[in-house]
Amino acid sequence: MSATQRLELRQGQSLTMTPQLLQSIKLLQLSHAELVAYVEAELERNPLLQEAEGGAFPRSPARQAPNARRGGGIGSAPRPLPVPKGPSSGGSVRTGGGDSELKPELEATLARAASLTEHLEAQLDLAGADREIRQVGEHLIHSLDESGYLTEDLADIAGRLAVSTGTVEAALRLIQGFDPPGVGARNLAECLALQLRERDRLDPAMETLLGRLDLVARHDFAALRRLCGVDAEDLADMLAELRRLEPKPGLAFAAASVDVLVPDALVRAAPGGGFTVELNPDTLPRILLDRTYHAQVVQSVKSDKDKVFLSECLQNAHWLTRSLDQRARTILKVATEIVTRQEAFFREGVAALRPLTLKAVAEAIGMHESTVSRVAANKAIGSARGVFPMKSFFAAAAGEGGHSSEAVRYRIRQLVEAEAADAVLSDDAIAQKLKGEGMEIARRTVAKYREILRIPSSADRRRRAKHRLKTP
Repeated sequence: MSATQRLELRQGQSLTMTPQLLQSIKLLQLSHAELVAYVEAELERNPLLQEAEGGAFPRSPARQAPNARRGGGIGSAPRPLPVPKGPSSGGSVRTGGGDSELKPELEATLARAASLTEHLEAQLDLAGADREIRQVGEHLIHSLDESGYLTEDLADIAGRLAVSTGTVEAALRLIQGFDPPGVGARNLAECLALQLRERDRLDPAMETLLGRLDLVARHDFAALRRLCGVDAEDLADMLAELRRLEPKPGLAFAAASVDVLVPDALVRAAPGGGFTVELNPDTLPRILLDRTYHAQVVQSVKSDKDKVFLSECLQNAHWLTRSLDQRARTILKVATEIVTRQEAFFREGVAALRPLTLKAVAEAIGMHESTVSRVAANKAIGSARGVFPMKSFFAAAAGEGGHSSEAVRYRIRQLVEAEAADAVLSDDAIAQKLKGEGMEIARRTVAKYREILRIPSSADRRRRAKHRLKTP
């Protein structure tokens, strides 16, 4: 046996992740806000890029002076969504039946989210209180900390405003009745009590528990059972109820002002029945390669360094315009397939949401599953029912019968909300009712979904129902 060397030719295919391909993948998964920032940076960096007339974003005054020939750049925030009156530049697609329309109220869903102060002041304006209470209430609203707590002493506030302590207390009670539940509390126990009272779940046993949160922190459950007059199961339910409350209700507004959900695709009812799916023109950056400027500059470039820079700018401009077009077409294809498969949702609501996987959509439109995942990650679909994250339409199947987990959870909530005070449904009873409706769901699955929905156990609901019946 001898060792020899020889040359062989082999033909094969492989995918090389070039910088341009990596950038294309990144571009596809950007949210609208991230895309605005990215394209704005590219317009600043590349002198061969120009925003097209009637571009989708407002012009940036900061860019108009040094780049007047381009007609401005991209603003940092989207405009309110206009309801389209005809097909957008992204095209439209007809799917199955339906008769809803995209209402103008959709614009309101895209307005800048209010801060906690603005949210409370708007409620104060509608409260109908007398002038003095309103003035004190406004002061209290501006005195709340980021978590929604009032840390100042009421007597000090009364002295500073030259009003009685009773007036300050009345104004505080008014504020504490506003949304979010728990706002205006002076300590954790009061914050939790306000939320429980809003849910009609503040019975004497729970009041006692809130008065001894120190024992809760020390896990002294024996003392708590004795003080509250409950057994171990009831105490466990009460503690679980506390864990589901929000200890810092004001923090929900701290980040809300920058978290605006802008639809990338719009669903509208078609005149002859069905739905049309089209791209939202306000999320489509329209940029062009400025060939006139390139022709002028290329004649004056002399150094090799400048030639390399100009060549890179030209290549990047070509790539970006193509990638943005590809991104738009991909979003439209994914959105269209989602609407086709979830058509019943747009007609009937959450109860009609069907199970749907990324793989099913990917196979239907001839794309890779990872591509669909990137599209769905940070995009939204706007319809007459509101604006929904695209990923929310991908729902797992729950049990047998072809129902989605979202639809089952929705039905569980309906059953609990409709139950009579003297006929509280156990998890097993809910499972049996769902089975009668064609939803084959195990009892443990009902329990899991109930916890996700933050619905107390049947024992807790029964105990609270008995308390309400005894209370005159």
